[in-house]
Order: sequence, then structure tokens, then C-alpha cells
Amino acid sequence: MACPFFWPVRKSEEGGWLHASRLPLGCGWTGHCSAPGYEGTKPSDEEVRELCNLGYATNCPRLPAGRACDAVRFSVARERGAQLSLRFVCEAGHRPVEHGTLEYDSQLGRWISSHADARIQKMAECYLETYLLRRTQPAGAGFPASTNL
Repeated sequence: MACPFFWPVRKSEEGGWLHASRLPLGCGWTGHCSAPGYEGTKPSDEEVRELCNLGYATNCPRLPAGRACDAVRFSVARERGAQLSLRFVCEAGHRPVEHGTLEYDSQLGRWISSHADARIQKMAECYLETYLLRRTQPAGAGFPASTNL
């Protein structure tokens, strides 16, 4: 589960995660904060590793007290031809507060349905990018620079 205020920008191969492929966005990401009043702030490497990529970042000084959720998670629900269905769950207090499905057409290279919150949509794009790369690359291969979906 990633922090709902994390705006991932680029894959990170230097995060020090033992099993980076198990992270909520499919690998470690660097990026910036989008919490109100801190938009664009670049978290420290430790914060990215311990808070931003994992969610439930109660130790983060930028985390707003009044927030809709604490973490966001994604999974591929279905793959039918060129169409992929991603499920998302936003959690607060380790319980779902919002969930749904986002649809992507890989043949057209566009989202059929997306999330209204740009932060969650950006995370879904990063998760999907990692998922698609993992399907086409052998295990243990490094990821190329981030692309736009």
C-alpha cells in the first residue's frame, strides 16, 4: 500500500528493499509529496523507502490529520485480450473506505476508466507500468526509465 499523498515519478533501483517486486506499486519509486501545503516537496531517501512506498506513514510530518485514507493498494483483477482490469482499495485504519476497478486497453494505450483523484490514478499508472514490464522481462532484469502510459 502506498501513501495516498505520494506522487511517484521514477522507478528506484536503489531503495534497499529486500523484495522490491512485492511493494505496493510493483517496485520502489521515487517522487514527491502531494499532501496539502507540501505539494512538490521531495521526501528524503529514508522517507521514500519507509513511508511513501508503504503507506500508513503516521510518522510522516507532512501527513494531514484529516485524510480520507492512509494507504492505497492495487492488483490486476482480470486480463482479457488487450483489456486489463485493475482493482484499487483505499484504506483507513486498515479497513477499506473506497474500492473500485480501473480499466486499461493496452492495444489502444489508454485508460478506458480512470480514477477521479489524480494521485491515485498516477499510482495506478505506475503499478500498471511495472506489471506490464514484469510480463515482458525475465525475472531479475532491471527496469528501464519510466514511461508514460
